[in-house]
Amino acid sequence: MIRAIAITIVFLLSACAGHGGYTANKLDSITGVTITYSQAPMVFYRDESGKAAHARNFVHLAPLEINRTGEFRYFLWLGVWSTLQDASAGEPRDGFESIVIFADGEPLSLELSGWTAATIGASVPVYLKPVSSAADAYYEVTIDQIRMIAAANDVRILTTGPKPQSFELWDQQRAAKTSFKEFLDKSVY
Repeated sequence: MIRAIAITIVFLLSACAGHGGYTANKLDSITGVTITYSQAPMVFYRDESGKAAHARNFVHLAPLEINRTGEFRYFLWLGVWSTLQDASAGEPRDGFESIVIFADGEPLSLELSGWTAATIGASVPVYLKPVSSAADAYYEVTIDQIRMIAAANDVRILTTGPKPQSFELWDQQRAAKTSFKEFLDKSVY
């Protein structure tokens, strides 16, 4: 548990320090899309201490802009994972077929676009998985929905399905909020 959190923190700090900013661009040489992305995702958690000491489920959330020769599309990437060792392969995905993001109480209902980088037109994932067992999920959004999330003081995620789960912000998320705002400054729209 502590090791997973430490790895996540090191990943976030190295990502921010390595490029001198909070956003980056990359060209997918196979598909030809240019991807602009935030390097400091928001981190959400759900306490599962009833199942094991210090057990938590985590969701990392970050925006993506996909540019295919002047056609722009926007997505949210979610990296979904758990500190529980015995979680089955499908369990991290349960309930993420549709989610509701609450930005200062305003609900944004989102439907899953897909579980692979091909969903966004990329040949490889943009974000490194926080842990190897994490599931990548992609949701198509509008730039205005990203703006709502970036401007919100209180953001939380609610999964849907038979067993809805609520995820709260891990901490104050200063780097992630700065990253979201920088992403919007660099976006075309």
